[in-house]
Amino acid sequence: MKTRVPFIAAPLLVTVYGLFRLADGMEGDRGPGPAWTAGHVAFLAALVLFLPVLWEMRRRAGGGAFATATAVVGLTGVACAMVQIGIDIVVGALASDHADMARRFDDVQGVPGVMPVVYTVGPVLFYVGLAVSLGHVAARRAVPVWAPVVLLAGVAASAADLDLLPVAGLLILAALVPLVRGDRAARHAAGVRAGA
Repeated sequence: MKTRVPFIAAPLLVTVYGLFRLADGMEGDRGPGPAWTAGHVAFLAALVLFLPVLWEMRRRAGGGAFATATAVVGLTGVACAMVQIGIDIVVGALASDHADMARRFDDVQGVPGVMPVVYTVGPVLFYVGLAVSLGHVAARRAVPVWAPVVLLAGVAASAADLDLLPVAGLLILAALVPLVRGDRAARHAAGVRAGA
């Protein structure tokens, strides 16, 4: 399985989302409009690509009960975040202006359970699963110990200020790059063994 593309493309798409978000906010209010939609589509694509990233990290962490539970937590968070981004895209597409968009968000977020599941608690599970999975892989010495630290810095940057999403995406990319290198090394070793 080619694992390189998701490990590189997913965090880069987070950066793309952050750049569109900055461009969208240059005139004050964010959305609706092309920058809002393009940014959210980029983030939705990033979330889709994080699904195989989490599952591959589960494999590299040994695939046991803890690794599987951690991956499931992360995948659950991805699913919640995907619903949130889907809502954001639809609201942005239907709204006539920013005030209309705010009213539509109030209607959706007023539904019991939507805020914690889709906006506040649920998506956090993605970051928890991602960070713990990478920490588990580092504990098995499959990536350097600095990788989960850099990942946590990226997560902290995005949590501190969404305007830092471009930087957060690059930090997450830096944290995941050792997994790409590990994939290449494993394929090379397998090729050497096959040719021996």
